[in-house]
Amino acid sequence: MSPMKTINSNSAINTYIRIIILSLLIIWSFLIVKPFILILVWSVIVAVTLYPFYQKIINLFHGKKKGLVSSFFILIILAIIILPSINLTSSIVDSSKEIITQFNEGRIQVPEPSEFVKDWPIIGEKVHKLWDQSSQNIESFIISNKEEIRSVFGSIFSSLTGLLGTVFLTLISIIIAGIFMFSANSSYTASVKFANRLMEGKGEALINMCTSTIRSVVKGILLVAIIQSILSYILFAVTGLPASGVLAFIVLIAAIMQVPVLLAMLPAILYAFSAFETTPAIIFTVFALLIALSDNFLKPMLLGKGLETPMIIILIGALGGMMFQGILGLFIGPVILAIGYQLYTNWLNEVV
Repeated sequence: MSPMKTINSNSAINTYIRIIILSLLIIWSFLIVKPFILILVWSVIVAVTLYPFYQKIINLFHGKKKGLVSSFFILIILAIIILPSINLTSSIVDSSKEIITQFNEGRIQVPEPSEFVKDWPIIGEKVHKLWDQSSQNIESFIISNKEEIRSVFGSIFSSLTGLLGTVFLTLISIIIAGIFMFSANSSYTASVKFANRLMEGKGEALINMCTSTIRSVVKGILLVAIIQSILSYILFAVTGLPASGVLAFIVLIAAIMQVPVLLAMLPAILYAFSAFETTPAIIFTVFALLIALSDNFLKPMLLGKGLETPMIIILIGALGGMMFQGILGLFIGPVILAIGYQLYTNWLNEVV
C-alpha cells in the first residue's frame, strides 16, 4: 500500500471515529438535558416576552444596580403569578369542601331548569331531563350516573393538577428567564452565532423573526386568554357562583384553544337564570357576554402590527401541545408551531 493511500485511510478512520464520538456526546448530552428541555424552552419564551418591560425598568435606573433591580423585577412577576394561583386554589378547595359538606348533610340542591332549556337544538330535551332529575333527587341522580360523573370529575381533577404543576414550572421558568434577561446581550449574540451556523449570514434576521413571533403569539393569544379568565373569575366570585375557580379555568382553556369563550360561559349563564332573579341574571349575562367578546378588541390592541398566525395553526399547536406535554404544552405548543409556520412561510418567500 502506498504512503498516500495509507494517509487517506488513516484520515478517513480518524474522521469516522470523531463522528462516532461526537454523536455519542450529543446523544448523551441530550439525554442528560432532556428532563429540563421543557422548562428551558418555557424560560426562553418568558424571557423574550418580558424583556421589553424589563429593559424599560433597567433604563429608568440608568443601568445602575442592575442586579438588585432585576431581582425586584422577578419578585414582582412571581407575586403576580403566585397570588392569583393561591386565590384559584383556595376557591377550588373551598368549593369542593362546601359541596361535600352539603352532600353529607343532605342539603345540596340543584336549581330547577328553565323551560327554555327544552328549546335548545338537538340536546335540549335530554339536558332538561337530566337537569330536572338532579334537581328532584341529587343522591339518586349521582348513583344512577356515577360512572359519567366520576369520569367528568376525574378529567377536571387531572386538569387542575396539571395546572398546579404548570404554575410551579412557570415559577421556576421565571427565575431562569431572569438570568437570561440579565445576560440578554451575550445570549442574543450567542443565538445569532448559532443561527448563522444554520443559515449563514441570516442568523440575525432569523432570531429577530422568532422573537417577534413569540411576542406576537403570547400577547395576542395567551395574554388575552389570561385576561378573560381573570375577568371571568372576578364575575363568578362576585356573583357567588359555586366552583368559580374551575369555571374560570375552563374559560382559560377555551380562550387558548380559540374555542368561543361564550361556550365556556354558557353553563354559568344557565345557572344564573336558574338560581337568580330575572334582573340579576340578565345583568350577569351582559357582563359574561362582554367578557366572552372582549377578545375582539383585545387582540387587535395587544397584537398591534405583529406577525399574524392563522387560528388553525394556534388551535393545532394548543391541542397537539396539550396531548404531547400536558397543560404546559397548551401554552408552549402555539408558540413553537407559530415559529415553525413563520419559518416555513419565510422560506417559501425566500425571506430567510
